[in-house]
Amino acid sequence: MVNLAKRSALIGISALSLLLSGCNLMGESTTTEPAKSEPEQKVSSNLDFNQIMAQMQQNDEQEQYADTTQFNPNKHHKSLVNYVEQMALDLTDTMQVAPQDAAIAVTSFVDLDASLTTASQLGNQLSETFIHQLQKFGYSAVDFKTANLITVNEQGDFAFTRNTRKLAGTNIASHVLSGTLIYRADGVVINARVINIENKRLAASSRTFIPLYVLNKEDIYLSSN
Repeated sequence: MVNLAKRSALIGISALSLLLSGCNLMGESTTTEPAKSEPEQKVSSNLDFNQIMAQMQQNDEQEQYADTTQFNPNKHHKSLVNYVEQMALDLTDTMQVAPQDAAIAVTSFVDLDASLTTASQLGNQLSETFIHQLQKFGYSAVDFKTANLITVNEQGDFAFTRNTRKLAGTNIASHVLSGTLIYRADGVVINARVINIENKRLAASSRTFIPLYVLNKEDIYLSSN
């Protein structure tokens, strides 16, 4: 009987111990989350990295867009000479006459209107700039505005004139370089051509567009008034 009582007591203690252990395990399971496996942790890390990279790329695109919207055309280094130089290069590349056989007179570029006789500051400045560019590329430019005599007065000494009676005679040029101006809202289209005076054949041509902000930077008037 004593042994039976001892066995019952031991069984009771063991059962109580198992019961208490089960309660502890249940308590831990409700308070502590199971640790993530290594593959799950890698997937989570990759997702976080991809999200960070996507956010950084979005920020870069926003900064680039902000930079482009702040572009100011006044902050440039282009000038009228740059455009004329490129046009002169086009003319000389396509010229159908040798430099030694051409004496080119450069006249004012005129507005493309009904009369073709309206010249502005831009048209006159183009002709003056083309004279230098032709010389630079090896072609002989004729300055027909040079008078036969130098005029001397109280204001100074003058070699140029627009008085036809003081100009040199005819046959001083074999070709003429001139062109037309077409005005747009954002700039001016320039058409230039070299023409054989004798047969009126086209020897070379060029075309370009000069933005308005380039002309405004140099204070070039587009009106003939």
